Amino acid sequence: MSALPGPRYLVPLLVLALSLACLLIAPLHILLVIMVPVFLLTFLDFFQNRHALRRNYPLIARVRWLFEDLRPFLRAYVVESDREGRPFTIDERSLVYARAKGEVSTHPMGTELDVYSDEYEWLGHSIAPNEAAPESWHVRVGGDECAKPYSTSLLNISAMSFGALSANAIESLNKGAAIGGFAHDTGEGSISRYHRKHGGDLIWELGSGYFGCRHKDGSFNPELFAEQARDDQVKMVEIKLSQGAKPGHGGVLPGAKVTPEIAEARKVDIGEDCISPAAHPAFQTPIELLEFTARLRELSGGKPAGLKLCVGQPHEVMALMKAIVETGIAPDFIVVDGAEGGTGAAPQELTDNVGMPLREGLILMRNALVGSNLKDRVRLGASGKIHSGAGMARAFALGADWCNAARPFMFALGCVQSMKCHTGECPTGVATQVAWRQKGLVVDDKAERVARFQHETLKALREIVVAMGYRSPWELTQHDMYQRIDSAKAGPLDEVYPFIQPGQLLADADSTPYARAWKVASAETFRRV
Repeated sequence: MSALPGPRYLVPLLVLALSLACLLIAPLHILLVIMVPVFLLTFLDFFQNRHALRRNYPLIARVRWLFEDLRPFLRAYVVESDREGRPFTIDERSLVYARAKGEVSTHPMGTELDVYSDEYEWLGHSIAPNEAAPESWHVRVGGDECAKPYSTSLLNISAMSFGALSANAIESLNKGAAIGGFAHDTGEGSISRYHRKHGGDLIWELGSGYFGCRHKDGSFNPELFAEQARDDQVKMVEIKLSQGAKPGHGGVLPGAKVTPEIAEARKVDIGEDCISPAAHPAFQTPIELLEFTARLRELSGGKPAGLKLCVGQPHEVMALMKAIVETGIAPDFIVVDGAEGGTGAAPQELTDNVGMPLREGLILMRNALVGSNLKDRVRLGASGKIHSGAGMARAFALGADWCNAARPFMFALGCVQSMKCHTGECPTGVATQVAWRQKGLVVDDKAERVARFQHETLKALREIVVAMGYRSPWELTQHDMYQRIDSAKAGPLDEVYPFIQPGQLLADADSTPYARAWKVASAETFRRV
């Protein structure tokens, strides 16, 4: 006895039978509008040979792709609890949305965190809150070598390039920065016309492709750099060594995506592949990196020049410290980008497995600077999933001088974390170059939200500083931050992580947890010696 026909035959036969039935008993327009498209789709699946599911289960297999497309939205809005979403939970996004819109961002009934689990950590408040603390703070970046030091806000827009973000998004961010008096990092895609339109302060990021200041062969062009860097709108220059979401990885923007506007900003030909090498061709050693940094400072007319990196090998950080001590050349700032940082697109293996998280990276960099007696000379920025005043306070307790944020400012623009950044199909017009998708993003409205989110987050930071009894966030230390070690024990952060004393690496590196890294580090190379 032969087996009954499987879905491969049943579905086409059923669709054919329904079509014939409609032909006999239903008006012709029903057949044409409903059954003919269904009939054609079914038999297209039946006879194609590229997808096994569609061939074996014609028509009904398409339900899988429908739910696959809807999955991020169903998960976010129906399945997940308020604290389960990744990379940002609903609660985290809701906080940003509320602050950007000027709505109440308070929470009823107490914390929903399990305070006896490792998800809970806290900042120690004071019996005597300091209500006399200043209403706001700025930090001066740039030492004696700088003719034009910059007084930066404590929360700035982190690097996001035009091309990754839409024109309307870049305009909104920069106008928001101009309204709020904070800085906007260009990302490695260079300075576009949309960065310039509203005059907000810029931090020009230079990646390994030297976009905006390159020769035809991709090498650094000092004349083009000086021409743009001396513009009054550019306040600081940042050399991107690596990015948290894809450290040690170059990239290619295919020529098909290089529009006239992107080509104009990056100083490449329209339709030409934009290649970012994994390593910078302008330098190979720690000393050469410092010399390149000093050269950028000089070419810019004395503006602060610094570095951005995701910490990887500890000995490379120590090699940089040794080079600063030996040469006397120092970057004006170093921004530590955590491995939890975001990106428009990156290989998943790198995103999930490579790079040091912000907390560990920031502590290591703080210790390297403090241990080399350089912390007062080199400002330290922190970037990596910071979205709140509490997140900023934690970064300051670990040694940061200011913070940067990227995705939270995208949320302020209206991003709904649809996870479509790499497809060009962003539903809110933030991460797309499709013209009609961008039209939903109204620049004037979103710029106000960007400025409001930044202002309200700094206000929240001040409330925490006041509650802790301090006059400024730079007074916070690792002793003020507590972490649960297990369900029965918790303690200040210096019981969990090492925090070394000023000059300790220079005087007695063997007494520190970095003895081996310090020993194999050399100012002459980034390799172990």
